[in-house]
Amino acid sequence: MILVPGVLWRRGRVGRALGAGVATGVFFGAFVLVESGSWLGPAVVFVVLSVFYGIRVARRMDRLWPAAEDMNAADRAAVVRATRRGEAVGDPRLAPAVAEYAGALRRAAEEDRLRRWVILLVTVLALALAVYDTLSGTTGETVASWLLVALLLADLLWWPRRRDRLLALADRAEKASLHRAHETSGTRDED
Repeated sequence: MILVPGVLWRRGRVGRALGAGVATGVFFGAFVLVESGSWLGPAVVFVVLSVFYGIRVARRMDRLWPAAEDMNAADRAAVVRATRRGEAVGDPRLAPAVAEYAGALRRAAEEDRLRRWVILLVTVLALALAVYDTLSGTTGETVASWLLVALLLADLLWWPRRRDRLLALADRAEKASLHRAHETSGTRDED
């Protein structure tokens, strides 16, 4: 959910599943194409990942932020945009949604932290495979293997800092939005 770009929240459940699934299918299908040089493997990877990963991401998004389903697309997008930027949401009535979305990001990050050891293990295995492919594989296998190692290293080294920054921005947006909503309701109470 943390990696899902804010623009996907403008869509409904099916649109979110398609957006996440197709992007993942294309990305990993390209890896298979580089490695195999054949179109059959990438086509299978594209179809399988598009369907299964898309459904998984949409279900996880719904589970972590169930209130999003009751919001219209523009409000969902405004909440996500403000939260990811660390700003107060423009419409004070959306302040509780910012708090809910920030909480969903924190829960997603906590779930992902529990899986970090899997990424470390996969990185070690991918590194061993990349060395093996370099010594005995084709050029396509070698390129695909080292690209995978680079992505996994980025996930291990760059992503935790980016995730922490996103969570700090979410906390800031939550506080700012709730403060603005409180000020707005206080102003109305005085009238």
